[in-house]
Amino acid sequence: PIRLFPMKALFDRRPTMRNRQQGITLMGLIAGAAVLIFAAILAMKLVPSYIEFVAVKKAMAGIAVDTRGRGASVADIRRLFENRSAVDDIKSVKPSDLEISKEGNDYVVAAAWRREIPLFANIGVYIDFTASTRD
Repeated sequence: PIRLFPMKALFDRRPTMRNRQQGITLMGLIAGAAVLIFAAILAMKLVPSYIEFVAVKKAMAGIAVDTRGRGASVADIRRLFENRSAVDDIKSVKPSDLEISKEGNDYVVAAAWRREIPLFANIGVYIDFTASTRD
């Protein structure tokens, strides 16, 4: 004999408790927190170097504006950078590290330096910076 079942009865099953629950598991929460903590530590170690890079570029741009058309010497430019680096707390670039050349009536000031940032244990990051008033 053929048994007929209503189609609604086959597909209208009530979802079990497991199917209705949604959310994050404890392991997912721990893994997500670990990724966020790692990213925060990395940012806290790398951002100061980029802030110093911006300060160096700003000091060089200010020197270029101050010396434009004034007939300043290379020693004057180094002294101006030393004064600005003392105010802006620039430690990575010294006035002797500046490469100063003359193009036309203006001086072009450039510097390149490498910063080593230790992360943890024996793992670190090297970042090469270059700044110039020609940009």
